[in-house]
Amino acid sequence: MSSTPHARPTGPAPSQLRELALLRRVRDRIDREYARPLDVEALARGVNMSAGHLSRRFRAAYGESPYAYLMTRRIERAMALLRRGDLSVTEVCFTVGCSSLGTFSTRFTELVGVPPSVYRRQAADATVGMPSCVAKRVTRPVRERPVRDRPTGDGTVRNREAPAPGPA
Repeated sequence: MSSTPHARPTGPAPSQLRELALLRRVRDRIDREYARPLDVEALARGVNMSAGHLSRRFRAAYGESPYAYLMTRRIERAMALLRRGDLSVTEVCFTVGCSSLGTFSTRFTELVGVPPSVYRRQAADATVGMPSCVAKRVTRPVRERPVRDRPTGDGTVRNREAPAPGPA
């Protein structure tokens, strides 16, 4: 009698499943609390990871850093508020959790392709009569540039969008 190894079902190991559950918790927290001050360090503390480990694992799982995901959620919400047309760009900026109008406008333009003030004017007409769920889907920003890390003055690393490719 020869012993043959039994085939084991393949799939993620229990430790990988636990890590994916933690990453989903981070993503869900960003989705819920996008308008609050959030940073990668605080998100990492919430799941007992280092900021660097969280950033690497989040990027591997979702294709973008936690900071990029947060900014995408903020810009998506800003787009919805701007489509309504009853708030100024500045009011929308602060409502979605951005503390700098300049940074907000830059990120908005990078993701959407036009500045928020232009989007506000154009989107009001473009989505008239369209159900909000459809408008959200067809106007969702699409990230086209890779994300890179940017060192801050205090020795930490903050994620940010890569600059648009320009003439050499």
